[in-house]
Amino acid sequence: MSSTQAKSRSSLARTTPPFSLTDKQVEANRFLAGSQRHKGLIGGARSGKTFLLMRAVGVRALRADETRHAVLRFRGNAVRSSIALDTLPKVFRLCFPGVVLKEHRQDGFFELPNGSQIWLGGLDDKDRVEKILGQEFLTMYFNECSQIPYSSVLVARTRLAQVHPQVAQRAYYDLNPSGTGHWTYHEFIEGRDPQSRAPLANKQDFGHFFLNPKDNAANLSKEFLASLEALPEKQRKRFLEGRYVAEVDGALWTIDGLERCRWDEEPFKPGDYRLGRIVIGVDPSGAFAPEDKRSDEIGICAVGKLRDGRAVVLEDATLRAGPSTWARMVSNLFEKWGADCVVAEINFGGAMVESTLQTENKSMPVKVVTASRGKHVRAEPISTLYDKGLVVHAGRFPELEDQMTNFSTAGYVGERSPDRADAMIWAMSELMLGDTFDPNKWSKAFGD
Repeated sequence: MSSTQAKSRSSLARTTPPFSLTDKQVEANRFLAGSQRHKGLIGGARSGKTFLLMRAVGVRALRADETRHAVLRFRGNAVRSSIALDTLPKVFRLCFPGVVLKEHRQDGFFELPNGSQIWLGGLDDKDRVEKILGQEFLTMYFNECSQIPYSSVLVARTRLAQVHPQVAQRAYYDLNPSGTGHWTYHEFIEGRDPQSRAPLANKQDFGHFFLNPKDNAANLSKEFLASLEALPEKQRKRFLEGRYVAEVDGALWTIDGLERCRWDEEPFKPGDYRLGRIVIGVDPSGAFAPEDKRSDEIGICAVGKLRDGRAVVLEDATLRAGPSTWARMVSNLFEKWGADCVVAEINFGGAMVESTLQTENKSMPVKVVTASRGKHVRAEPISTLYDKGLVVHAGRFPELEDQMTNFSTAGYVGERSPDRADAMIWAMSELMLGDTFDPNKWSKAFGD
């Protein structure tokens, strides 16, 4: 045995972590030691899934000298910020003390003392993907699968082919469960091919384990768990209960589709050079005060246009309040982002809406619009922009996104008015469609 190999074995022997796993996480580790080739950890936010899987990757890399292991996300910048700069060094510091990781940033991998390599990449980067998938790997870890298209996974799996005499090939997956139309639901839960829906010929190769925030309560704050409890029903099922959510037939937006539009780069700030025109969308209601629970909320949403032509949802400031209060919120948002104009629907309140806004801020340009067609008709061209990759979300907007996923080609199926979504749609229409927007002939806006 070489000195490098001896050092590797010695390092692996010292992997007893200076922390304790919860009972459920111990069960998850036993599951990861099982015989299935494809293993998925599925569940809510902050349940420890990524940490456990990165630890498993580290164990395998240390046991199998001079082998390669890939960690893949949808976007390359996300895998660097979340894995390279956070989880990976944390896992090695806590679980493998004394093992030094050498980063080859230009090439996209970390090297261990035994010659093994952990590669990091985004499946949205064609050049990096070709560089990574030009090699064979002993382990592949697909991180945040709700964002990763099945076609990308199929291509990557062809490189799960490196052979080692003692360590078998493994593919790991994790995600906050999205909609029941997602490929992970068909493959891991139903045991069916995501494309043909036929039963998997190798169903025994697929295993899954549910792991949720309450299973990791010892490592989380009570305030964080309470914030998950307070989420809207769909988001609560995903991020707290770790359950797949049934999707609306003919949905204009799906959960996994919204996951793929997350902005993973530097957060936006007022005055950001990357932003061009900014519009504040407003969908008023008849509320007269915060305690007026019978009335819908007043939808207020800030949407900007990036220099590259895409739109970005910047902020959802929706609230339930009387006219003077919500007009002040609109004015504050307008000033905060340095917006160009406000677009407000006047179906409810008529001229009062424009008057209320301009009384609050006389220098604020207000464009009033009237809804003459169904909400889903206005929503369809905006959903097409999302499908084309022309919209991103600067963060998570649970209440807004919950309303969006209740839009279908047949209408809106949510319990109350989609005030947040309406405000976003009005602002997005002004920014991205402008005068071309005709709800009756919306496909012309795209040259179809």
